[in-house]
Amino acid sequence: MTTKLRIFLAEDHVMVRTGLKSLINAETDMEVIGEATDGQTALKKSIDLKPDVVVMDISLPQLSGTQATQQLKSTCPNIRVVALTVHEDKSYLRELLEAGASGYVLKRAAAEDLIRAIRLVAGGRVYLDPHLAGTIVGTLVRKRSTKQLLQGNELSDRETEVLRLIAKGHSNKEIASQLNLSVKTIETYKTRSMDKVGLRSRTDIVRYAYHQGWLQNI
Repeated sequence: MTTKLRIFLAEDHVMVRTGLKSLINAETDMEVIGEATDGQTALKKSIDLKPDVVVMDISLPQLSGTQATQQLKSTCPNIRVVALTVHEDKSYLRELLEAGASGYVLKRAAAEDLIRAIRLVAGGRVYLDPHLAGTIVGTLVRKRSTKQLLQGNELSDRETEVLRLIAKGHSNKEIASQLNLSVKTIETYKTRSMDKVGLRSRTDIVRYAYHQGWLQNI
């Protein structure tokens, strides 16, 4: 039998949580292994249960979903987080990216979008709700000149490959193993490519990757 993806739900609205649980458990390759109605409990239970993916409402009581995500990723970096939100404001997006979430799904999205997001982030990829992605790209375009955005053509094949893998959620160690290079070499490629296109953070890398089309068909 194929091992099922172990999913943890952090959602304070019982009807929403019940619906999400039924949706996920209906998939043959997924199962909900735990639930929480506040951020503090979600953090504790996720650390104890170590699910593959946590579906995290960002507007949780006691400890916000963003704060819980940040603390969870600090303690258990291998646990992937899909942020569930009603907010489309760019400030929320920036916080989620910095906190370490790998998926960003609006609550008004179709059910299949959440399922796809879970599968993608479980595989080490990044999922951006199309509506959120549009906001992210718009912000980046305003911040970067056209010349900078077109500078992707100046990256070497290896620099492009490293940036693409970082944007998809892989660590320097994972990229080094995949490309059969040292971690130090990967860090050099990362620094050099970020300097070339004017990027300063992981948030910028994800935004840039989406603009280049690297995340749209993963």
